[in-house]
Amino acid sequence: MNSENELLILGCGSATPTSNRFPTSQVLRMRDQLFLVDCGEGAQIQMRRNHVKFGQIDHIFISHLHGDHYFGLIGLLSSLHLLDRRKTLVLFGPPELWSLLEIQFRASGTRLKYEIDFRPLRPNTEEVLLDTKKIKVESLVMKHSIDTWGFLFTEKSKPRNLIKSKIEEYNIPRYVRDQIKDGGDLTRDDGTIIPNSELTTAPPPIKSYAYFSDTAYRPENIEKVSGADLMYHETTFTDGDRDKAEKTLHSTTLQAATMASKAKVKKLVIGHFSARYDDASELVNEAKSIFEATEGANEGARYIF
Repeated sequence: MNSENELLILGCGSATPTSNRFPTSQVLRMRDQLFLVDCGEGAQIQMRRNHVKFGQIDHIFISHLHGDHYFGLIGLLSSLHLLDRRKTLVLFGPPELWSLLEIQFRASGTRLKYEIDFRPLRPNTEEVLLDTKKIKVESLVMKHSIDTWGFLFTEKSKPRNLIKSKIEEYNIPRYVRDQIKDGGDLTRDDGTIIPNSELTTAPPPIKSYAYFSDTAYRPENIEKVSGADLMYHETTFTDGDRDKAEKTLHSTTLQAATMASKAKVKKLVIGHFSARYDDASELVNEAKSIFEATEGANEGARYIF
């Protein structure tokens, strides 16, 4: 079991293809679960290159229906079928996504060997999408030319750490160890109570990851993602191209950095770079002028948090 979380960038380009950037797609590992966030063209090729095991992905989140964020999905779903997947796959996406997939499967005569549990996102709505023992995923409202969502992934509280030497000292039976990890005291056979603080140490802090898909600057999200350990924010344009960002409802370097600064996140990763920029260093340097803890996304880059 790996206690660290990791974001793997599969693609960080925007709508127009380039020779060195794939469209938007990424794999998030939190609490040893894999989540695919958006699925642009070439996503499964990038997964192969980066040794991602297809079968370990049980949840996919599609932010909106611009092609650079989902045109790779039908290919991936078909590959899972050919790989004899049997587990149910949970798919979150815009309501219209399901009918688009059905058309393609029907036209190709494909009957999947596995079930897809499609869960439509509700427009202009923040809600809890997934709530398990380990992870909570919430939707964020984006400001774009069509209905678009971001996602906030947050760990659930972990149990306290039982001190190994105390297990031996007090001969703590296995059947009460989980209760102690959950904060309970130890009551010995003679009635003596050993406080939890003597038996355990505090668990590691809860971590969170915020994903901002295509969006204009939207300050209403600042409080929602406050203190996130890692934030990915689309940064399609430099500040010099702010007029283009305003017309297309995208974000600039300074806007993404301002969001990160005001939300007091720990690290910002920018991506979704316009094809007009061969080198992303200009965008990264601009963002750093406001928020120093900024990195530019690259295919195959991994961010530990």
